[in-house]
Amino acid sequence: MDAISFGTDGWRATLDTFTDDRLRVVGQAVADYLRDEGYDDPVAVGYDARESSPGFAESLAEVLADNGFDVLLPERDCPTPVLAWNIVSRGLSGALMVTASHNPPEYNGVKFIPDDGAPALPEVTTAVEERLAEPRDPVDDRGDVERVDFVSEHAEHARNLVDADLTGTTVVYDAMHGSGRGVTDALLESTGAEVIRLRCDDDPTFGGESPEPSEELLGDLVDTVAENNADLGIANDGDADRLAVVTPERGFLDENLFFAALYDALLEEDSGPAIRTVSTTFLIDRIAEAHGEDVVETAVGFKWVAQAMSEHDALIGGEESGGFSVRGHIREKDGVLVSLLAAAVAAEESFDSRVDRLEAKHGEIHADKVSVDCPDSEKARVLDDLSDEIPDTVAGREVSQVVTLDGFKLLLEDGSWLLVRPSGTEPKMRVYAESDSADSVTDLLVEGRELVTSLV
Repeated sequence: MDAISFGTDGWRATLDTFTDDRLRVVGQAVADYLRDEGYDDPVAVGYDARESSPGFAESLAEVLADNGFDVLLPERDCPTPVLAWNIVSRGLSGALMVTASHNPPEYNGVKFIPDDGAPALPEVTTAVEERLAEPRDPVDDRGDVERVDFVSEHAEHARNLVDADLTGTTVVYDAMHGSGRGVTDALLESTGAEVIRLRCDDDPTFGGESPEPSEELLGDLVDTVAENNADLGIANDGDADRLAVVTPERGFLDENLFFAALYDALLEEDSGPAIRTVSTTFLIDRIAEAHGEDVVETAVGFKWVAQAMSEHDALIGGEESGGFSVRGHIREKDGVLVSLLAAAVAAEESFDSRVDRLEAKHGEIHADKVSVDCPDSEKARVLDDLSDEIPDTVAGREVSQVVTLDGFKLLLEDGSWLLVRPSGTEPKMRVYAESDSADSVTDLLVEGRELVTSLV
């Protein structure tokens, strides 16, 4: 059986491996870690909309209470960022979140969120892994378990931070049957928006699909925006820490373009650097340079974005997979709050218009990615082999620089780039590319895939 290991964002596995007994071992490790670090405030346990998640959350709550911690459980499944916000607002020791995010229904997972509400850094997850042990007998002063409303405080904070009146704005919201249903749509509606709902019913199988807001799974959202002449379409992933945006003219809006437009809009009212991952567009850099701001590049994983946001007092931090946070909020990606922010930006100027202006000024960007199956046990070997196989040219373009922040990022002479890195959540190698045309991106990805496939 595979070992319990915290990857990019917690431990995820299929349900034949992700069992109640093994989850209780994680709960005990977190209890020991918190006690050893001197924490004694209550701990929250949240869970997503999967069929197995409520029972898993109750098991974690039992282990934590047996160790003397008071435990707060939500009234129903809740988004990860809502849970994270409550850690900070309530002064908790931390939280455990039962979720496999965008993975298909046969998966589940768990992540530990420290007391600052930001993703746990490797030194924390390593400390938890080192304490993995069978649960012990309950202490004499056993903690209490209480059900509470986590949503209201987060919603109030979101409205105060964004301060938007969306009266007259129509938003189509697709929850993908995830934990954003009744949360993101309610937040939008509370600020005056007319909300048209898709997949906002409770379905633990997510309609038989992965709750991943990718272009190929959001056709109904694109059609509904067009049919209703809506201003914007928004979808959340399974635990609503990420979002995707649909516009009237473009349909699915590439997350890189959304990030760029959002940063541009924020810079109209404020100043500050942007944090982006190594897999995210250089358009962010061009916008920052035009405003006299800096950009900090990090490895993939929002924990690195969050750390850099703290170190550089960033205005925004984000990644090409649709996870973002902003100054004034917790340093955790939040698809609920950013949905409200996106609607507020669209109410002032459409994303189609803003993106047109940005591309006219800074040039078009096109980006895409592909995956190559690769066992987790082989990823390090593939990267090691790749270090000896870096080509001098890719798709006829000379390689001018190689960045090794996370995998291998090949910067090409014409400003295009190709990135190869291991997935932190699946047994795959990822290949990303960016260039000034879709055909160019396709050519880069074909060569990148061939290079990786030859090494797997």
